[in-house]
Amino acid sequence: MTTRIIIARHGNTFNKGETPTRVGARTDLPLVETERGTLVGEYLKAAGLIPDQAFAGPLKRTMETARLAIAALGGKIPLDKVECFREVDYGPDENKTEEEVIARIGQAAIDKWNAEAVVPDGWLVDPQQIIKTWQDWGQKIEQEYPGQNILIVSSNGVIRFAPYLTGDFKAFSKEHDIKVGTGCVCIFEKEPEDKNWTCTAWNLKPKDWFAARG
Repeated sequence: MTTRIIIARHGNTFNKGETPTRVGARTDLPLVETERGTLVGEYLKAAGLIPDQAFAGPLKRTMETARLAIAALGGKIPLDKVECFREVDYGPDENKTEEEVIARIGQAAIDKWNAEAVVPDGWLVDPQQIIKTWQDWGQKIEQEYPGQNILIVSSNGVIRFAPYLTGDFKAFSKEHDIKVGTGCVCIFEKEPEDKNWTCTAWNLKPKDWFAARG
């Protein structure tokens, strides 16, 4: 009886040609396209991973992505808004261009954030709380939704901590790029006898998945 946590990152909030900024907890942008959210749903349907319940962070980009995925799945999946899956707060770098962020904290700090989830100086991020959130939700899903598929839609800053569900984040981060792309999917599975969750897909791009199958 496999229980699954399916995690999706929201779709794009900037159009091609626009200069993206570091969009965090206090910047509530809507999606600028519908393709990625729809593809998440289409992928889950084609892969036989239809969620029984969905949860999403409260910002427009995560809620809209969840609704698009659910619509592609037939529109009958319950969706709850959950504050703990809100994107992280980038402090003084909130809504700044990457050039401006690097000028303040340096490229090395960005690299450590992307490789090891080490929080740069000044960002209002409590990594231990985010880790606990994932661990608590792993336990909640195992206990309340055994044998079901649960979809969680969140943001890049929060999702990178999800591999703590495996019990060995350090090993995971050495083997994977923990920065998840927009509209990409990660899957964790657990059997009743397992101590930790197993990651069976990470940073999966639905468009590439369909292309590989012709």
